[in-house]
Amino acid sequence: MKFRNWKIQAILVVLGMLLLPQLGYSADKIKVGVLHSLSGTMAISETTLKDTVLMMVDEQNEAGGLLGRELEAVVVDPASDWPLFAEKMRELIEVHKVDVVFGCWTSVSRKSVLPVVEELNGLLFYPVQYEGEESSKNVFYTGAAPNQQAIPAVDYLMNEVGAQRWVLAGTDYVYPRTTNKILEAYLKQKGVADEDIMINYTPFGHSDWQTIVSDIKAFGSAGKKTAVVSTINGDANVPFYKELGNQGLSAEDIPVVAFSVGEEELSGIDTAPLVGHLAAWNYFMSAESEENDKFIEAWHTFIEDEDRVTNDPMEATYIGFKMWAAAVEKAGTTEVDAVRPAMYGIEVPNLTGGTAVMNTNHHLSKPVLIGEIQDDGQFEIVWSTDGEVKGDAWTDWLPESSLIVANWTDPINCGNFNTETKKCSGQNY
Repeated sequence: MKFRNWKIQAILVVLGMLLLPQLGYSADKIKVGVLHSLSGTMAISETTLKDTVLMMVDEQNEAGGLLGRELEAVVVDPASDWPLFAEKMRELIEVHKVDVVFGCWTSVSRKSVLPVVEELNGLLFYPVQYEGEESSKNVFYTGAAPNQQAIPAVDYLMNEVGAQRWVLAGTDYVYPRTTNKILEAYLKQKGVADEDIMINYTPFGHSDWQTIVSDIKAFGSAGKKTAVVSTINGDANVPFYKELGNQGLSAEDIPVVAFSVGEEELSGIDTAPLVGHLAAWNYFMSAESEENDKFIEAWHTFIEDEDRVTNDPMEATYIGFKMWAAAVEKAGTTEVDAVRPAMYGIEVPNLTGGTAVMNTNHHLSKPVLIGEIQDDGQFEIVWSTDGEVKGDAWTDWLPESSLIVANWTDPINCGNFNTETKKCSGQNY
């Protein structure tokens, strides 16, 4: 009986191998790693990005796969645990043998996986706004650099809203601290005095905002127009915005511009008291374009929920996936050392109209948008750049960074080339 079962299994395996070519695929699948928190404080934001990658994998397979091969998503859960991100990245590359990874949200998670992905020569597409000051040969940054989000947002508040006092409120980790360091330097170069800048940090998952919001309210009562620049991340945003409403802080009194709050985060709270507060992104669901209409329809079909929203990191994931697929076709292989140079100059229509371009510093050129919260949880786009803005890996507003450029093509071929010494400094990111 055992021999007979073995014989049947062998026949089934052979039949499967014979059928694969008829389906248009080889037996060797292309494995796509998905490294997003599905539990813990960041699950509110990252779970949707996992689903976005799964949707893109399904769409690519329906279109015939890549290089005649079917794509298979390999999903792991680093559970909002920063050291665990590194372990899961190693697992994806060494155990599951993935060809590419789409993942991370916070900069501390990205910094955690960086040594691993470089050591193992993997390929990571990072889809979230971040602080810059980095360019790794093994990472493509499809979210916004500071010059594609933070700086334009401050300019908008200064020029259009008339802000003179500034609250820089963030979660206590590398992205808010570095971004606020850049913004503080920028504001001071614009003539803002020390006493007109208030900086506050809170831990991940912070829930008691009463005292902090009271401090913001008091800071804003000095007779100068005050604005809050928020780099608060994850589920701490829900009680923060609720407390703003509780203390009657409207957008007319003290406008808040957020860099980590989009449609997904707003979908879980009552947005009526938040109408008029702002967010700066490169995409909003309300953008009017044929590409966006198609994307929203595809998302609702895939997720089987017409009420689910889309957001900026989803678009960054979409752009990154499309670019990677195009680079694989261009290179004729999924090998990282061939795909990486094939990425440069690749263009993909973004979802707001116009075109996203991958540059040799591993950052995109794309538009910057300012959106105003509406009572339905959507954003009305109130301002945008005239065209695409090239992402700057190293800011011009910090003296130590203003001399550094990233260019992963010859003759520079590094992520931190000093234009004064003509040398790459430190690690090549």
